[in-house]
Amino acid sequence: MISSLAPTLKSAISDQIVVWFPSLGTNLFYLTVWALVFAGTGLLIGAFIPFITGDSLVFAAGLVAASSITGVNIWVMATGVGIAAWLGDQVGYTLGRHYGRPYLDKRKGRWIRTGIEKSESLFLAWGWWAVVISRFMPWARVFVPVIAGISKMNYYKFFSANLVGAVAWGVGLTLCGYYSASIPAVKDASYLIAAFFIAASLIAGLRVWLINRRTA
Repeated sequence: MISSLAPTLKSAISDQIVVWFPSLGTNLFYLTVWALVFAGTGLLIGAFIPFITGDSLVFAAGLVAASSITGVNIWVMATGVGIAAWLGDQVGYTLGRHYGRPYLDKRKGRWIRTGIEKSESLFLAWGWWAVVISRFMPWARVFVPVIAGISKMNYYKFFSANLVGAVAWGVGLTLCGYYSASIPAVKDASYLIAAFFIAASLIAGLRVWLINRRTA
């Protein structure tokens, strides 16, 4: 059943994610994927196991949904991933806003410290757009929401940026996994799609930055 999907997965994601399904069943599979997506940013688990809570997971979920035998509905899965991604970032923002810098300073490890520093630079440079862009960067998606909270970013601005990023990444990448099962070219294009969103965000962010600079 699921094993027929394995050749498609080998070049893009971990086969391990796909073998979860037989032991979980449809409903638990939904909940497991959504919980991991949420925990990746909401509980900062993505700082330690980014491939399990990130792109590989949601792409694999789309592939599993592509098999009619599994009973996993792609729209239920994709919508749930988008909501879980959005909620995770909202929790990360809240933690940063209420607990501040000490919360991040407790995170140890060279990779984590590097991720925090890069995320701070990204946020300072792009602001609203950094929240959107960070969804497509494993290290940034974990730390940017917390840093936005620490920086007291306007809640409604964060809310809207988080929504755009969660839909583009969560729903978009899950659908890429789903359609790549029947349209192999989609698999190769999935990262081009991500690159498009990043490039569009950078261009728009640069435009806003230049306008603000001229105004200043």
